[in-house]
Amino acid sequence: MAFGDDLSHHPDTQRLEAFSDGVFAIAITLLIIEIGVPHVEGSGSLSGALRDLWPSYFGYAVSFMTIGIMWANHHDMFKDIERTDHTLLVLNLLLLMGVAFIPFPTAVMAEYLREGHHKPEAALIYVTAFEVIGLAFNAIWLYASVGRRLIDEHVSDERVRSRTLRYIPGPLSYAVAMPLVFVSYWMALGIVAVLMFMYLLPLRE
Repeated sequence: MAFGDDLSHHPDTQRLEAFSDGVFAIAITLLIIEIGVPHVEGSGSLSGALRDLWPSYFGYAVSFMTIGIMWANHHDMFKDIERTDHTLLVLNLLLLMGVAFIPFPTAVMAEYLREGHHKPEAALIYVTAFEVIGLAFNAIWLYASVGRRLIDEHVSDERVRSRTLRYIPGPLSYAVAMPLVFVSYWMALGIVAVLMFMYLLPLRE
C-alpha cells in the first residue's frame, strides 16, 4: 500500500477512538486553565506581570503541540489496526492516563522554571511523563503489530515495519533526556521539542 492511502476506520475500533479523542481534547483544554490571570497590586505593571508568565506560555505551547501530535499519531495508527481486544483496551487506557496527567507536570515545570534549585526536578517530572506515554504508545503498537495480531490485512509489512521504527526512538530519547535535566534542563526540554517536530512529519514507507 502506497504512502498516503487512507484506510477507513474499522467499526471495532471506533468506540476506542472516540473515547480517546475525548481524553485528548480534555487534556489539551486543561492546559490553558493552568495559566492564571496575573494580579497587579498598586502601581505594578500589568505588562510586566504578563511577561513574568512566560514559563506558563512556554509549557502551554510545548505541551499543546505535543499532545496534539500524539493525538494525530494515535489517529493515524488506528487506521492500520483492524480489531481490538481486552489487552489493547487496557494498554490504550494506560496511554490515556498519561495524556490526562500532562497538565499537572506542565504546571509544575512552569512554576519552577525560573527557580534554579528546583528546575531539574520540575523538568524531570515533565520529561518522565512523556517517557511513560511513549512507552504506552509503543506497547499499543507492538501488541497490535507483532504477528500482525490486530493489523488490517490490507496494510503492507513494510508499512508495519516503518511505523515500528518510527515509534521506537520516542521512549529512547526521553530516557536520555531524563538524566540530562541535571546537566542542562534546556537540552532535555530541547529533546522534547525535537521529538515533537519529528513526529509532526508524516509516516513514510
